[in-house]
Amino acid sequence: MDKILVLDFGSQTTQLIGRRIRDMGVYAEIAVGDSVPDTDDPDLRGVILSGSPESVYTKEGEAPDKKIYVSGLPLLGICYGLQRMNYDMGGTVEPLPEREYGAKTVSLVEGALDGVAEHNRERAASFLAAFTGGGKAESPSGVFAGSTSAGFTAWMSHGDTLTKLAPGFREAARSASGYTAAVVHETKNWFGLQFHPEVTHCERGGEILSAFVFGVCGCRTGWTMEQYAREAGAGVAGRVGGNTVLLLVSGGVDSAVAGALLLKYLPPENVHLMYMDTGLMRKGETDMVERSLRKLGARHLHIVHCEDEFLAALKGLSDPEAKRKAIGDLFITVQEREVARLRLSGDYFLAQGTLYTDLVESGRGVGKKAHLIKSHHNVGSPLVDAKRKAGRVIEPLERLYKDEVRRLGRLLGLDEELVRRHPFPGPGLAVRILGEVTKEKCDILREADAIYIEELKKRKRRAPSSGGSAAVTGELSLYDDIWQAFAVLLPIRSVGVAGDIRKYGWVLALRAVASADGMTAGVYPFPAEDLLEISTLITNSVKEIGRVTYDISSKPPATIEWE
Repeated sequence: MDKILVLDFGSQTTQLIGRRIRDMGVYAEIAVGDSVPDTDDPDLRGVILSGSPESVYTKEGEAPDKKIYVSGLPLLGICYGLQRMNYDMGGTVEPLPEREYGAKTVSLVEGALDGVAEHNRERAASFLAAFTGGGKAESPSGVFAGSTSAGFTAWMSHGDTLTKLAPGFREAARSASGYTAAVVHETKNWFGLQFHPEVTHCERGGEILSAFVFGVCGCRTGWTMEQYAREAGAGVAGRVGGNTVLLLVSGGVDSAVAGALLLKYLPPENVHLMYMDTGLMRKGETDMVERSLRKLGARHLHIVHCEDEFLAALKGLSDPEAKRKAIGDLFITVQEREVARLRLSGDYFLAQGTLYTDLVESGRGVGKKAHLIKSHHNVGSPLVDAKRKAGRVIEPLERLYKDEVRRLGRLLGLDEELVRRHPFPGPGLAVRILGEVTKEKCDILREADAIYIEELKKRKRRAPSSGGSAAVTGELSLYDDIWQAFAVLLPIRSVGVAGDIRKYGWVLALRAVASADGMTAGVYPFPAEDLLEISTLITNSVKEIGRVTYDISSKPPATIEWE
């Protein structure tokens, strides 16, 4: 089966590159940036060098093994990957006076293919044709018919730039800021992009990646979610053997899909599902979770009621990282106590529904250079780390993104209602209550959030999907058209009027975003009448809420969750 190797130098979107390629039906394998690749692998068709938060001219900037440069394989450098190739081949990379970030127009330069050797011209032309939206035959001037000076909108995120091209490299495209945006090599099938084609905000990004995978590398399709399920299931079964597996279930999509995978590929009597009612759950969550897990065919389901313990652990804490750490530690403490009560074997495996985005944001991607964005209770806790170091943690979804998990869930036969559920953070309402967490605040937020979500499910919008959880068009609910929606209770009170009485009420923020994978997200364009009516309904129904706002921040620079 043809495959592309992606070298991970620590970018927040490295795995997204692999995911885009897998969506094309081609297998993508992620490896640490400085690992020694098997360049003689007959299935390997090309190598992509990812981005990185580091600079190539510092000691922290990792370099790939020199084998890739002499392998004869096609190479594509993205952001840091481009800078790395240029630097390693004798070019110069220097810091920008001002970081180039966000949407930037990119255009092909005149004579982009001038000097490119005849044997390399066809592949280079095929690659650059994607910059023009498909392009046509090369014109005598070296630019493609159909290209325009307006170019296309690319997504930038870099603080360095190429100031001198290495021998053999030619500038193929330039950003509106005047910096090199793409290069081709005169004699080798090497290409470089200063922008990120893998993110959904990048116009023509998919076409450009496709041009490299199929036009340059000549890959054939052969990768499917069915194959992933089989391989993941076989991998889990081979690792676990006849041992017991305990899965901590939140009731969300991720842990439910992980549970379905375990129950399909392991003997059900060896799979224990534990759900903790922390008091930080959504309204009606525990009852819904129990019904869903019973339908999965679980033989061992353990519901643990521990609200008082979690609220006590959170008392006095307002820092987001402190709250996440406290929750993570208590999760494992309670889990170990309950395991002792169940008298499971001491060498049991701990399974989690961790996604790649959880690992990336916690600085735990494939490579060594990923930066911490926020801790996840099932990734960053010292106790989870101890389990991980002991080799007793199983995360069958760790290389998937949310939309891929939904596809896997449908394949495994989960109910559509569960598969379509919006993401919910492991720490629950604790990170949607800014400041100290109390039972009173949980109850207020629970009620307001339930009203918000229920209204989104009732209201219809006749339009193509905006990147929500349902891959459908036509008439659909606002809930299905939105990737993720939730309410946040702010740590401030605002003056208001109830009848003739002046009072202070809590301020509630509503959040709704459109996204394809959760790595980037745009603000959902609410119909104004829906937003106004939902706001009024919340303030009329939840007396403690005095004011409602709507969050209009995209990701990046913000994250989807507030904490």
